[in-house]
Amino acid sequence: MTLEDHSRPRLSVIVPVRNEAANLLPLITEIEAACAEIDGFEIVYVDDGSNDETPRILREAMAEKPHLKVFRHAQSCGQSAAVRTGVTGASGLYCCTIDGDGQNDPAFIPKLLAALEAGGPGVGLAAGQRLGRKGLRKRLQSRLANAVRGAILRDGTRDSGCGLKCFARATYLRLPYFDALHRFMPALIRREGLDIVHVDVQDRSRFAGVSNYGLFDRLWVGLLDLMGVWWLIRRRRRVPQVEEVTRS
Repeated sequence: MTLEDHSRPRLSVIVPVRNEAANLLPLITEIEAACAEIDGFEIVYVDDGSNDETPRILREAMAEKPHLKVFRHAQSCGQSAAVRTGVTGASGLYCCTIDGDGQNDPAFIPKLLAALEAGGPGVGLAAGQRLGRKGLRKRLQSRLANAVRGAILRDGTRDSGCGLKCFARATYLRLPYFDALHRFMPALIRREGLDIVHVDVQDRSRFAGVSNYGLFDRLWVGLLDLMGVWWLIRRRRRVPQVEEVTRS
């Protein structure tokens, strides 16, 4: 760890949101409580083109919370773009993503970080796997999408759509970027020659409102993304083991 690393927060919590005005402050409060024992953290909200009170509430929250960063997209670009904006603008050595509607419980953030660090340099991702998912339609869609993805990509993850994921910032920035990247992170992390650890997390109902990001139910788009990731994996057959040669 370098001197610069010591000056950075240990963890950045990335929260992509769109039109989640009623859910912002309750979730920020929960994240703060969950991360209180972590040695240095920040919360990074990315407002993905909201047209409700989200921008105003986040600006006011920033005035009271020095550890809160906010980025805003002029128009909605999607969840993957919002996550990338957050990670790029984050200062932490590690990042943990969490959905902005309250369905992901922030209490699991320290467990994900601990699992990632315990795995050592060979582990690139600590991925949440949801238990007790709410809604029959969501469960059926999730099972179908995960079954198809798992059969083709063999990423060893039964729930790649869970918003709770923890990873080193530098590792994420090495991944090829495309829309829906956040749903294929396990496969892309394995493509980098790294392992994944899984942490069971409890699903819960959203605080308020309705979902602003679609489920993995746009079948044709999902299949195109799936085949694109399969191609990326096939094209990288060996991860180079690099050693710098020093002067004698």
